[in-house]
Amino acid sequence: MKENNNGFLKRADAFIALANEQLNQNLTQGEISASFMYGSARFSAWMSASSFESAEDMKAEKDNIVEYFMNEYKLALEEHLDNHIANFDFSEK
Repeated sequence: MKENNNGFLKRADAFIALANEQLNQNLTQGEISASFMYGSARFSAWMSASSFESAEDMKAEKDNIVEYFMNEYKLALEEHLDNHIANFDFSEK
């Protein structure tokens, strides 16, 4: 992915920074991750809905919308898992 892409990485880093801040609020990684995924799904659904003229049009495209977001999430998750596997070292130095 290009570093200079209209702030894409900066926006992603801002979400990650917020999640990291929440780790200091006596929450588990799982709780934060669940909220993060729920919020992303909620925003993606709203964004998708705002591009349609009617509920019927949206209903007709629902499967395509879900497939698109699931594929994009899978690609990003696989990329980052592969990066952690290739660079796995969580030992303290």
